[in-house]
Amino acid sequence: MRIRAGIVTAVALVLSLNLGTGTAASAVPSSDPLSAVAHEAVRFELPGPTGRQPVGSTELHLVDRDRPDPWVADTDRELMVSVWYPARATSGYPRQPYMRPGVARFADESGSFGLARPGEVDWAAARTDAAAMAPADHRGGRPVVLYSPGLGVPRALGTSTAVELASRGYVVVTVDHTHESSVVEFPDGRVELQKEPMADTETRKKAIEARVHDTHFVLDQLAVLRAGGNPDAEGRRLPRGLGKALDLNRVGMYGHSAGGMTTAEAMRTDDRIDAGINMDGTLQYTGTEFLPVALEGLDRPFMLMGKANQTHLNKPSWQSFWERSTGWKRDLSLERGGHYSYTDVQTVLPVLDEHLDIPAQTREQYIGTVNPERSTAAQRSYITAFFDQHLRGRPRHLLDGPSPSYPEVRFVL
Repeated sequence: MRIRAGIVTAVALVLSLNLGTGTAASAVPSSDPLSAVAHEAVRFELPGPTGRQPVGSTELHLVDRDRPDPWVADTDRELMVSVWYPARATSGYPRQPYMRPGVARFADESGSFGLARPGEVDWAAARTDAAAMAPADHRGGRPVVLYSPGLGVPRALGTSTAVELASRGYVVVTVDHTHESSVVEFPDGRVELQKEPMADTETRKKAIEARVHDTHFVLDQLAVLRAGGNPDAEGRRLPRGLGKALDLNRVGMYGHSAGGMTTAEAMRTDDRIDAGINMDGTLQYTGTEFLPVALEGLDRPFMLMGKANQTHLNKPSWQSFWERSTGWKRDLSLERGGHYSYTDVQTVLPVLDEHLDIPAQTREQYIGTVNPERSTAAQRSYITAFFDQHLRGRPRHLLDGPSPSYPEVRFVL
């Protein structure tokens, strides 16, 4: 499959809008791995999880036969999700690939997020620290956390945090929003690309509305799984014990950029979600038009996590949300961080820089100047502490105020 020039241009447009204005967009090229990657192609590894539990992973193909797809006429809405979970044993199970073949090829052919030429990065070789189809450790039931990526961004770029949370005892479900994500691959190898640029206000509204409905539907299908059913559209075999591992009385959600918008709006409209995190996502469509959640606030725990200098003190939509929210809340600023510091780009880009000499300005646009390893460690600690406190009832003093262990994180009061 060769990538059409129009798709690449659309992705570049979304990225330029995102970096230039800090709006909901989170551009992402993606692709399928080339059948033969050049010998010198750069390879990378994600940071290993730090929790005690081994991690398993599987995918689900979900089809909503009661909802037409908002982007393609006369088709049912369908989604691909990954499920990351504490595993009982992982010996003998293969490591889950970071990207499906079609997604990795698209990532390569479309320019690796504007950071490399085709053939320079071996996306297909990357593996996660999760064992594919390993039996789930369902003892006691596990809190469930959903993840929504940025606008145009594949769910794969949220893998590192998902695996970390799973190693800490959570079941994490990462969601691709089909036809709005730059690329989604289905079990039969079919690859669906973004249908139109996400550059204007009305299209972004449409995307957020679709994402919120996607979230409700995923929760519905997890309930089917918990009840002993198999929601996968092809009826594929599931890991043993996976349904029993889901405690749907304890549900959280987090998201990056437009995924943060989705998290807040989904919480406003679905009280099944008990706590949420917005990672550097605006809560407005234009300078004067805010999301409903920014005008109403929330009555459940919510944490804002911004890049450098994005806080509720200087972002109007965050300020409106902050003033109207009556539940537990925090605003944390990643000093010297960039918009994509909250994705796996935080890990991948420095590796590419070592081999491909990424321009300093480009690197700073994506991930700021914060130390990548310290940024990753800080995010993992605060995100885990938040869900521990609000889904497990385990108070975490890390959330009470600044910590000398993580000077990169500023509490905004």
